[in-house]
Amino acid sequence: MIRTIALHFFTSALCLYAPAAALAVTIPTVPVGNPGNANNSNGYGGVANNYRIGTTEVTNAQYAAFLNLKAASDPLTLYNANMGSNASGGITRSGSSGSYTYAAKTNMADKPVNYVSWYDSIRFANWLNNGQGAGDTESGAYTLLGGTPAPSNGLSITRNVGATWFLTSENEWYKSAYHQPAAQGGDADNYWRYPTKSNSAPTIATANAVGDISNPGTNVANYNRGADWNSLDGNVTTVGSAGPLSESFYGTSDQGGNVMEWNEALIDGAFRGFRGGSCIDSLFIMSSSPRYSLDPTRDDVTTGFRVATVPEPGTFCLAAFAGLALLAIRRRRG
Repeated sequence: MIRTIALHFFTSALCLYAPAAALAVTIPTVPVGNPGNANNSNGYGGVANNYRIGTTEVTNAQYAAFLNLKAASDPLTLYNANMGSNASGGITRSGSSGSYTYAAKTNMADKPVNYVSWYDSIRFANWLNNGQGAGDTESGAYTLLGGTPAPSNGLSITRNVGATWFLTSENEWYKSAYHQPAAQGGDADNYWRYPTKSNSAPTIATANAVGDISNPGTNVANYNRGADWNSLDGNVTTVGSAGPLSESFYGTSDQGGNVMEWNEALIDGAFRGFRGGSCIDSLFIMSSSPRYSLDPTRDDVTTGFRVATVPEPGTFCLAAFAGLALLAIRRRRG
């Protein structure tokens, strides 16, 4: 018995302190609790379980790291040439097929990636789910068949059981953006109209020379900036630069404006959902009311994505605790 307890503390310590393998990309996340919350009057936002969601949209730097590991020849067209040629794109490509390399443009590393299709977004999620590095893009959180940019099973793809990193479902996205329990200071129906903890229109963001929001504070969002679309930064701003006073209740940034964000919803049997509006869209589009969709092959200047996760115990920890269980069984039999 004493030996079993000692082994338990030893393996627990290793699980806590064993160094994790180096990863190409770190995705900051925030926890979304209050499981089992009800939908709002529009029928969205209810999520049965706890999860974590990306604090920000996936950035150019994060996506470029993915490309450098998975798109040396790029048969799946994970890279769109507009990322390099358009002012609002944030990633350049160098070299020739088989040895392509990718880099974020100057002042664009921490801007949200755009020109990504729905299939690009779930392939990135698969790569995260499979441990990054050489991790597969065609299986894991989602199963993509055919080995082509638009998979042969594209309109039947759903999240696989056991996925640990994934594109947000529509309800996961909606809850993290608009939900705020009334018991914790929220609106009477538990949902705000805007993802900045407000029912009042957010202040339109302005940007400095490097694309940081220059008027951070309470209830600020990067939207309705179409007049200067051809500016140096293409109107996208550094993720999170509106500041903590403009975050959602759960601590996410930029779920209103900057870029529209893909979600898992299949709409009208042929389109995939997106929400949140972009930096050139109107106030209404970033609000909690409208629901939009696009062809999943479309990689648009205004469209990006964020990911979510349900962390799993490390492989070693699972093996260690399985060993403890087996030892306990043997001792009982003895």
